Amino acid sequence: MHRDLAARLISTDTMARMVELADFDPELVIDDFSSPEGAAALASAEVIISSWGCPPLTDAVLAAAPELRAVLHAAGSVKHHITDACWDRGLGITSAAYANALPVAEFTVAAVLFSNKPVLRLAADYRARRAPHDWQAGYPEVGNYRRTVGIVGASRIGRRVLELLAPYDFELLLHDPYVTVDQAAAMGADLVSMDELCTRSDVLSVHAPELPETRHLVDARRIALLPDGATLINTSRGSLIDQDALTAELVTGRIHAVLDVTVPETLPADSPLYDLPNVLLTPHIAGSLGGELHRMAAAAADELARYVEGLPFAHPVTREEIARTA
Repeated sequence: MHRDLAARLISTDTMARMVELADFDPELVIDDFSSPEGAAALASAEVIISSWGCPPLTDAVLAAAPELRAVLHAAGSVKHHITDACWDRGLGITSAAYANALPVAEFTVAAVLFSNKPVLRLAADYRARRAPHDWQAGYPEVGNYRRTVGIVGASRIGRRVLELLAPYDFELLLHDPYVTVDQAAAMGADLVSMDELCTRSDVLSVHAPELPETRHLVDARRIALLPDGATLINTSRGSLIDQDALTAELVTGRIHAVLDVTVPETLPADSPLYDLPNVLLTPHIAGSLGGELHRMAAAAADELARYVEGLPFAHPVTREEIARTA
């Protein structure tokens, strides 16, 4: 992983647990397997605990790691470092994607609640008026009661969002080509087409993986289907939305957006999205941040304990699922 990440990722308690579970050097953080210390570590390593910044585990790397049996990823996607060579070798792969999904889902639920009861708009109005006002008369249509929330993708995050929204008085809709009507119903949602999802949603939240087939899934035509005043939330990847089309629509003020991801990741300084009053723009912080990083390291430690005990991983990653997951 990145050399400066380990100290922020692994809490003192989790580090002590890892040292207790295995022959584990808490000072050894590798970001280059070809370095002398990297090569020396690979020669005897049975398990790699990886995170952001792990170099690809290529044929050459695996050839230098004859004892390697498992990679425990203390982050989300493993696509950046797990190669075909890992699957061909039969390595056990596990990920803390489920742990990273939790703060994203929490962020999304907060965005949904604040969108239907337009807190940012009301706060700005209050700040501008600085005087008594009939807020009930000024905002008669707002609120969370019986609003429709559409979820794009029954991913780990999408499913957790549905679970967290279940106690509220929402109508929940879901679009996912890999989910059946009965499976959606079990998650508390009605399964609908992507177009119907856009047409009916007061809030549309995107949780599909970044794949060639999901590029611009929410395109100009579907953005136009959103009801007036609707909010589009994206905590997935910027490429899933036609950003130029979305920006053009947002400039008119017809709809609102909560955007934690964009293309590029950091927008140019002259992007109108920074200043539009109907846009909440955040710098990709919905996922694990600060102390939330510790949850992912703890998840890797849990998997290490299972490995030591000879148990199957609780959250394995398989070759088959990689093609349609983040």
